[in-house]
Amino acid sequence: MSEQEALGEFTPVTEGSATILFPKKEDVFYNPVQQFNRDLSVLSIRAWSELYGDALVSKKRKRDTDQVDSDKPYISILEALSASGLRAIRYAKEIPKVSSVVANDFSEDAVRSIVRNVEHNNVSQVVKPNRGDANAVMHESNFKGKHFNVIDLDPYGTASPFIDAAIQSIGEDGLLLVTCTDLAVLAGGGYPEKCFALYGGSAMINHDASHEAALRLVLGMIGNTAAKYRKSIEPMLCLSIDFYVRLFIKVKTSPIEVKELASKTGSVYMCSGCGATEVQPLGKVTVRDNGSKKFGLAQGSCVGSHCSYCGYVNHVAGPMYIGKLQNDNFISKVLELNEKVDDETYKTRKRIEGMLTLAKNEIEAPFYFKPEKVSSILKFQVPPLKSVIAALGNLGYDASLTHAIPSAVKTNAPWRVIWAIFKSYVVEKEQKDISKMNENTAGYKIMTNADVKVDDDAKVSFELNELSKKVEKLRKLKIIRYQENPTKNWGPKGKPK
Repeated sequence: MSEQEALGEFTPVTEGSATILFPKKEDVFYNPVQQFNRDLSVLSIRAWSELYGDALVSKKRKRDTDQVDSDKPYISILEALSASGLRAIRYAKEIPKVSSVVANDFSEDAVRSIVRNVEHNNVSQVVKPNRGDANAVMHESNFKGKHFNVIDLDPYGTASPFIDAAIQSIGEDGLLLVTCTDLAVLAGGGYPEKCFALYGGSAMINHDASHEAALRLVLGMIGNTAAKYRKSIEPMLCLSIDFYVRLFIKVKTSPIEVKELASKTGSVYMCSGCGATEVQPLGKVTVRDNGSKKFGLAQGSCVGSHCSYCGYVNHVAGPMYIGKLQNDNFISKVLELNEKVDDETYKTRKRIEGMLTLAKNEIEAPFYFKPEKVSSILKFQVPPLKSVIAALGNLGYDASLTHAIPSAVKTNAPWRVIWAIFKSYVVEKEQKDISKMNENTAGYKIMTNADVKVDDDAKVSFELNELSKKVEKLRKLKIIRYQENPTKNWGPKGKPK
């Protein structure tokens, strides 16, 4: 096709190292605002290959032959829902050691677009366009014993229907990339029954930490699916981004780690009045003196039907994954690679740096709280974030920011301590007259609750410390943490017809 013909019937769209010919009639889905997703995916697959893939292949080749060619391409990728083929083409052009990329789509228009763009970018030796049902393609590859090193699932809506097939067709220690754009289901309040049907758990409806819960619901569904095939999952990087969640997960066969799944799964009690949460694991792991592990039932929670802090009704969310969301080594490698790419090709490089820096510095404790929400319940001015962090640190607890939303705090302190800190701030700094508060509100009940206190012999201090200085230093970094000014293409576009 001549350049003149391309400009007449198609609109050239350049992203990364690829240029696709996008039909002006828009019969193939393309969303430019998701370049962040694609830039990050390229870097993450490269990080996986350097940390895990190269070693796996080297071991296999040494087993199969006396000679090892470390430079021979080996990475096989399936982009199960490829649309225009842009992502598959970028994988072929930007990731070293890629041997093949299957760019699959069910739509005839999409496959025609993939073929056209593969030819236009001269990557036909690597990218293989394919028309088929994504699940059928993955099941067939598993049946033939041809497993993919990397599988990328980026559907319109939920990835739930594709997970079972993906788990079966991914290779050992392979990288599974999953996007879900149905945050109205995962983090909203309108479809609790649909959330349970798709993900096997209930969302944290109307809670500040609903977006982290969305990540954990998706991980819970994937972990349960993998366990059926004696496989375990290890989250490498899990992010809540704009209108979707994006997860990078390493999958391997490990019956012993499958046994730990119950202890990494839990329900969440959340108060409808003050938002206090309590995580209830579904299983327990005990490590014996000789290093072996014993698996059993978790102890029941002391949380009742009503909140012990404010007396409002407790609701139950989950079950969901309650283990680690991030892998420090993996994120460090992505950040290292991100430093070496240019801003013109990777236009979201600065945002990748910002969001991953926050994710890497998150503590492991599930969920976060917003100081402004806590303050609004007690009806007083929001204290400086550094004072809240300092108080937690002075009591011996850890704390961090979160990548999910601005100015929220993750901590391993129980809610009893969180409320005690804010109560102390009200008394010491605000000198608030609580007698003027409405006695029926959650705030009044917390302020007058004698059981809301720190541990015996401990005292709340707002004196700045190393923890508060560390968090403040991170806050002052000139990094792009969240989506800046939305463009006219902002948000999920309509599903293609």
